[in-house]
Amino acid sequence: MQRIYFDNAATTAVDEDVLKAMLPYFTEKFGNASSIYSYGRETKMAIEKARKSVAKILNTTPGEVFFTSCGTESSNTAIQCAVRDLGCKHIITSPIEHHATLHTVEFLKSIGACKVSYVKLTENGHVNLQDLEDLLSESNESCLVTLMHANNEIGNLLDIEKVAFLCKKYSAIFHTDTVQTIGHFNFDLQKFPIHFLSASAHKFHGPKGSGMLYVNKEISIKPFINGGAQERMMRAGTENVANIVGFASALENATANYEKDSQYILGLKNHLKTALLSSINGLEINGDDGEQSLYTVLNVSFPKNEKTEVLSMNLDIANICVSGGSACSSGAEGGSHVIKAIYPMKNTVPIRFSFSKYNTKEEVDIVVEKIKNLLS
Repeated sequence: MQRIYFDNAATTAVDEDVLKAMLPYFTEKFGNASSIYSYGRETKMAIEKARKSVAKILNTTPGEVFFTSCGTESSNTAIQCAVRDLGCKHIITSPIEHHATLHTVEFLKSIGACKVSYVKLTENGHVNLQDLEDLLSESNESCLVTLMHANNEIGNLLDIEKVAFLCKKYSAIFHTDTVQTIGHFNFDLQKFPIHFLSASAHKFHGPKGSGMLYVNKEISIKPFINGGAQERMMRAGTENVANIVGFASALENATANYEKDSQYILGLKNHLKTALLSSINGLEINGDDGEQSLYTVLNVSFPKNEKTEVLSMNLDIANICVSGGSACSSGAEGGSHVIKAIYPMKNTVPIRFSFSKYNTKEEVDIVVEKIKNLLS
């Protein structure tokens, strides 16, 4: 039976040409990049070529690009180093961030390293920028603002340009989690002042276990992982050369095909949204339903009843993969912290559908029919 995968915000399939680019670094080009002989030199060159490619796409310098194992490591590094090395004693974040941010912030607060403020949200889940400015203006301590560009559950987009200039106005450090948007939007890091940016290859058809941290050259931090001179003394450990090559290759593909792919995927999202709203009584869209929303994500709430409560499980039985929230929180009790923070009184069943260039309109139609049958 055909499987339909509508959980691309959790992870994506690796592109075939990305895999081809990676394969030589598992076989004949297997050298340790720290070695001085030819095997090491060729893998070191591959890493630096990948770094230059990523930097060019993001319109920054290679010296500001550091490869990591994932977005979670990148965010941990940025947040903890901002407190440890840059003197940030007040962290401003939101209650709907990814747990890579929230749990790190909560840990730092628990050991007395900083205080934490949570910015208010609008009724549809956007960061309240006036409240953010109020928090910044009222703070008597050095601030770190850490806010995600696109929410991984509901898809709301943050105006990172406005936030960046707000942070500059109040001399705050700004970190943004762009795990859901790097590879899905064009970025120009020269346009506005960001200090840290986190990304992960497996969200845009690259390999799992390959992340990136952008560190603005105007700030200086110490290593988060010690024990070696890799990544220009900033991240100890033998480099995962194949995955670094895969990161760059996937980002090159995504950038080259952005216009075509983004319009196609948005069409799938809108087709599903229209079909569900016309078919299911009481269905509601979670988050922003307009342009300030990620084109790859549609989060909807079904009226709560005995059928909708087991809908995601029954879709799985029907070989349709969707999500009730963040993949990183699967198995955790209590439901989505994002939905609870935005809609504390809502008693519904949220389901996230997320799309890629490999999905089709025919798959959307199949999913809608299956949902109608399961709820009838």
